[in-house]
Amino acid sequence: MDTGTGEAMSKSDGDKALASAVRQFVRQGFEPRFGEGAEGAVSEPAWRRLREIGTELWLDTGSIDDASALWTREFSALTTNNTLLNREVQTGRYDDLIGKAAALLDPHGLSERERLLEIAFILNATHGLRLVETFDAYVSVEEHTDLANDLDAAVAVARRYHAICSERFIIKIPFTPAGLLATRRLSQEQIPVNHTLGFSARQNYLIARVGRPAYVNVFLGRLNSFVADNALGTGTYVGEKATLASQQALRLLRRDYGVTTRQIGASFRSGEQVRDLAGIDVMTIPPKVAKGFLDLKASPDEVGDKTSTAYTPGLNKGVDPATARLDTLWDVGPDLAACIDALEKDCLDSFSADDLVDFLAEHGCGDIFPRWTDEQRATSATDGKIPVLDHWRDELAAKAVGLDSLMNLAGLNSFIADQKDMDDRVAGVLAK
Repeated sequence: MDTGTGEAMSKSDGDKALASAVRQFVRQGFEPRFGEGAEGAVSEPAWRRLREIGTELWLDTGSIDDASALWTREFSALTTNNTLLNREVQTGRYDDLIGKAAALLDPHGLSERERLLEIAFILNATHGLRLVETFDAYVSVEEHTDLANDLDAAVAVARRYHAICSERFIIKIPFTPAGLLATRRLSQEQIPVNHTLGFSARQNYLIARVGRPAYVNVFLGRLNSFVADNALGTGTYVGEKATLASQQALRLLRRDYGVTTRQIGASFRSGEQVRDLAGIDVMTIPPKVAKGFLDLKASPDEVGDKTSTAYTPGLNKGVDPATARLDTLWDVGPDLAACIDALEKDCLDSFSADDLVDFLAEHGCGDIFPRWTDEQRATSATDGKIPVLDHWRDELAAKAVGLDSLMNLAGLNSFIADQKDMDDRVAGVLAK
């Protein structure tokens, strides 16, 4: 008797039963009105102008109250993430749901970690469905950060999100080696992915060619903050330049490779940035920034397509951009294109995350996916969202890491911290 096969089948059956029970649980009372979201919604000329230029508009919030104050028929989606969901969970509004979710999971024999992961999934899915129901919006729902480096688990959880609301859910997968390969699998299954935590044109070139997601990002505000916080300059237009370079790279990929991936501008910090990036594919805009843009009271003539604008980053006189490897934010380069050409000729669909990292390193592109040491990860976590340049000068100078990869690590660590905060809240509720 093949007990190994029997055990595998038993686990598979258990996973299916769990997924089915959770889907039924989170969809209780869910009454969507697909296709009716624009009915009765007001229209705002400033947003309408951006839509006319070709920019899709999302709100970067998980708060129904904040979104309701700004929602017009020109908006089509809402973005949530570990940080934004954590803010909602910390209010206590989901404490009752947490208890009911735990009761639902009790018969399934989950470990403590598995139970926390499952409750995080339930919270994300439930909150996402509330946003769908309220606004008829597309909603980006994010996976638990524990899955960032787990290829198979990331794919499995994304499939479950898709099964819960295939009409409106877009699954956020972070830019890691495992995440990129997971995105490739999901895109092949026609599951829409918002590949998050991107910071540069070259990262998004790699993501678009290998992963083929629906969306990629540039977290532009954090790039400006890096320059300002490290006294390299004002930081103005650093993120804008990177975003427009990424947009241009995607347009070339659409022409030359049939890629359909769209560019999201993320991490906006001011209404002026919305105006200055008019014409990019998508903007996900925090409520405060959306209000700031409206307060500009810009005329339609003042809001035009800026995607061909050559912005000059605000750097101090005498600052060498190479010091912090700012070039990695906006230069793609022939070496990366040649690397991906070779990658596509290999057995990419059988690659593990380690295989992908090794391949890039062997073809001169290892600084995109460095093999971070435990010490480097700890330094990044201590730095917070914005890396401290003095802690990374040697690695940057040696071209062992790119500024974009350093920002990616910082972003992931920030999400991990917020995810832990949410998990701790869940554990505290269950301990009462």
